[in-house]
Amino acid sequence: MTQVLPPIPPAQPPTPPAPPYFPAPLGAPQRSRGPRRAGFAALVLSGALLVGGGAGIGGAAIYDAANSDPSASGGAGPLQVADNDDRPAASGSVESVASAVLPSVVALEVSGSGSAGSGSGVVLDADGTVLTNDHVVTLGGTIEADQAEITASFSDGTRARATVIGTDPLTDTALVKVEDVDGLTPVTVGKSGNLDVGEQVVAIGSPFGLDATVTSGIVSALDRPVEVARDQQGNVTAYPAIQTDAAINPGNSGGPLVNMDGQLVGINASIRSTASGQGSESGSIGLGFAIPIDEVLPIIEQLRAGEAPTHARLGIQVQDVRGTAGSSDTTLSGARIAELEKGSAAADAGLEKGDVIISIDDHRIDDTESLIATVRAYRPGDTVEVTYLRGSTEDTTELELGSDG
Repeated sequence: MTQVLPPIPPAQPPTPPAPPYFPAPLGAPQRSRGPRRAGFAALVLSGALLVGGGAGIGGAAIYDAANSDPSASGGAGPLQVADNDDRPAASGSVESVASAVLPSVVALEVSGSGSAGSGSGVVLDADGTVLTNDHVVTLGGTIEADQAEITASFSDGTRARATVIGTDPLTDTALVKVEDVDGLTPVTVGKSGNLDVGEQVVAIGSPFGLDATVTSGIVSALDRPVEVARDQQGNVTAYPAIQTDAAINPGNSGGPLVNMDGQLVGINASIRSTASGQGSESGSIGLGFAIPIDEVLPIIEQLRAGEAPTHARLGIQVQDVRGTAGSSDTTLSGARIAELEKGSAAADAGLEKGDVIISIDDHRIDDTESLIATVRAYRPGDTVEVTYLRGSTEDTTELELGSDG
């Protein structure tokens, strides 16, 4: 089984009388009673899991303050996305990128129910909408989003209160809105689909509470399946991550990963660590992961509009092929269908219990983790080609993905 990658834990405030810039000990904040979801496990749980949400769950748990106030999103139009697909090799320096992007980056201090932590965010529009991670505003799942007391700090020293507009735990995405701040500088949104392995990128955030920290590196890999959590209902937070060696640490969560044109291409969200478990000290070892902006833009727009986010789903439960009982073929990899929901997209396309899914379109499926991350990259209604094994026979079928909405 593949090790679960924990989201970057919120950085806790330094404990006086620590010397200046002394990083606080790492680890998740103290849990309050009755957390809303299961903790971040050290290993992938065995057994079947739901792809794209489960029957009867009806979508992600949402705190949606905007529903009671249609003007909460400021009436802003859709975000404008810059397409730099045909640009020549980037010639911008890290210095110029930092100068352009720093005014758009926000440090977030979050507290609630006796817990506290910090993270990062990035300004999306002039109305004060800030993009960050769900695990930042919920302190790793220890509080509900509507319990969060948030202070936003900008690069010019301005501090303001912020409230949660909405969250989507399944994509680890959240929006907050800062209050009574003018002259904000929205980030330019780019296209993560235009990234190439080896391309230089810059990460900006507040690791260990050190605001406006800039680090740089390259894109180490693309479409890296990353599972960061699953709840008690089997819903999984996973995404096809941008892997980077830019230094990312606790407190960087929710901050931007940008290309050398200063365009937002990812949301820094998790790290691989040598720490043995939750509560252990962890930090950058050059294996950081960002949520691709292309995959969450539809979620962002739904949250801005005060809507409950929707996600693509196959309507199946799956389990890993490799390492499962009774499997003697060590060369076989994929996700075996353990249960099939009647009337689901998978059932309607002719898939059956026991089939092993080995690819979706041109995305190879090695295990349940990669299947879930791949499905997360699509939207309800998208048509995909599924390649599967039934016994020793390989076949393909085309299906239209369902929705958990």
